[in-house]
Amino acid sequence: MIKNYWLMKSEPDVWSIEQQKKAGNKGTAWDGVRNYQAAKNLKAMKVGDLCFFYHSNIGKEIVGVVKVIKEAFIDKTDKDKRFVAVQVRFMEQFSSPISLKTIKKSKTISHLPLIKQSRLSVMPIDYKSWKIIYKMGKIE
Repeated sequence: MIKNYWLMKSEPDVWSIEQQKKAGNKGTAWDGVRNYQAAKNLKAMKVGDLCFFYHSNIGKEIVGVVKVIKEAFIDKTDKDKRFVAVQVRFMEQFSSPISLKTIKKSKTISHLPLIKQSRLSVMPIDYKSWKIIYKMGKIE
């Protein structure tokens, strides 16, 4: 059962939705997060939670959905062992990516942390906003 909805940012030249898709059913660790608020969000994630996959810097658009398949564990890329990662699996790629510009124009989702806290790499999304954005991504 899905408990929460999230948005996770990745620079597509570092880790793209295409690479996530190629990771297959075993998924991949969502690691490298060094912001304490984003790390707190990773710790709150539960197996089954869905996350929008956002291409940051290049593109600035939501391009698909991943699912949490393993809850927070020590991030292997953190030599001090203070930060965590979660394991995520590719679910789907949108036929129509949703640009940040489009999200900003929509009054019903203009409250999102994506706009209010634009530098945060992992953030919660309320269910109503999730449904609106998801529907936008399914329009061809």
